[in-house]
Amino acid sequence: MSQPAGGARRRLRNIPEIRTFFRTNETPIVFVGPTAFNLLGLDRWARNFSYVAYYDSWEGAHPRVFSPRHDQYVEFQSAEEINNYLLRHPDVQQYIARRGSSPKVAMVFFDEETEEICEELGYELILPRHRLRQHLDSKITTTRLGNEAGAPSVPNVLGTADSYDELVSLATGHDLGTDLVIQTPYGDSGKTTFFIKSVKDWEKHSADIVGEDLKVMKRINNKAAAVEAVLTRHGTIVGPFMTDLTGYPELTPYPGGWCGNDLFPDALSDAHRARGVELVRRLGSRLTQEGYKGFFEVDVLVDLDTDEVYLGELNPRISGASSITNVTAGAYADLPLFLFHVLEYMDVDYDIDVDEINERWQELAAVDVWSQLIMKEPTDRVERIEAAPRTGQWHMHDDGSLTFRRAALDWHQLQDETECFYLRVYGPGDYRFKGADLGILVTKGRLQTDEPKELTERARRFIHGIRSQYISAPVGEEIHPPPVSYLTSSAF
Repeated sequence: MSQPAGGARRRLRNIPEIRTFFRTNETPIVFVGPTAFNLLGLDRWARNFSYVAYYDSWEGAHPRVFSPRHDQYVEFQSAEEINNYLLRHPDVQQYIARRGSSPKVAMVFFDEETEEICEELGYELILPRHRLRQHLDSKITTTRLGNEAGAPSVPNVLGTADSYDELVSLATGHDLGTDLVIQTPYGDSGKTTFFIKSVKDWEKHSADIVGEDLKVMKRINNKAAAVEAVLTRHGTIVGPFMTDLTGYPELTPYPGGWCGNDLFPDALSDAHRARGVELVRRLGSRLTQEGYKGFFEVDVLVDLDTDEVYLGELNPRISGASSITNVTAGAYADLPLFLFHVLEYMDVDYDIDVDEINERWQELAAVDVWSQLIMKEPTDRVERIEAAPRTGQWHMHDDGSLTFRRAALDWHQLQDETECFYLRVYGPGDYRFKGADLGILVTKGRLQTDEPKELTERARRFIHGIRSQYISAPVGEEIHPPPVSYLTSSAF
């Protein structure tokens, strides 16, 4: 963006001027990832915003999504490896060069190699440093920082335990009882959270616990909600709260695996939402002292027996919930949350009233009801996909059947609960295997009931309708599909 005459740094004085800034933006902004999903639709708001994706969900039809040629099979071990592969691909480098000079690059997962590649190529990675993110990603670190900020976790003690007796002694010495939740520092919560209330439970999980730093928590009767936020120079902007969908066997083979979200007004009560916003903002202020800025996601837990609200896990990155955060009434009243992140990395000064934005977004939360399903292959088989559902808008008929309605670039134009947007990840020629990422479905309305938590009938019809569009054939044992799933955790 050109500077005003005389070299003075440009200043944006309010939200309308910030909107205009993005709609006339001249700086290339590129989101890189296995898919374009996380920030899909932001190109509606920001000129020169584009996507580089390994999987071309639109078969070349999306004007701002670029996927390079894959001349040979590459077996990736992580999303970081995919992103580094993309950044080093000659086709990608040519595509970014055509966008203009000094591009700004964003992604969900990256490592120190990513930072080296971007520095080598002259790309600005508009994210906190990997070393800082790794430090903050520890559940132990999050707990300590939250305590310092006045945003406490569920009653807990930090320590180690090499036996069940040591664990019980540690817990009872801090009045936590013997019905416990144990977390190790790193990893998806579904795989590094353990419920221990007997020697049998300990023996089942001890190999993953012994030798690790532990967060030992009292087990509470809780209601959980997730929220995304952006730490800006003016304070922390907090998005809408939503509930997670986890462990549904129709969607994931992993019992504790995250498989979607419901965003709706009653995800938290007004009082709990206000307290949750307060805790997230306190944590944001503490993260500033660590040198962090920009986007992060936090889980909040409500103790249904005591009515206390606690800080849960911190994910210091773009998350998988951004898809529906960015289509809320708050986003349309001001800006999608991630663009406040981008502002922190643009060569401008700006003024916003964070208190006013947070208050407005809490009021507008009463009108938002969106949901998404993360659809993995739940069965233990390896088959080659011969046909797959198209990316775009699908319509559910009165009898529950699903038909393709039209091609679409994203889900922003969905009108009602009979429609959904499906983003295909694996298509013809790919292999479906246990845990394979088939695609993501976004729709208006809720897909999970309150208590007991179950998929709604509409959700089951969407799942059946999309899955019935996949046609695959068994393959020989010589086929070795990728050993990992690339959209894992709520931060895919």
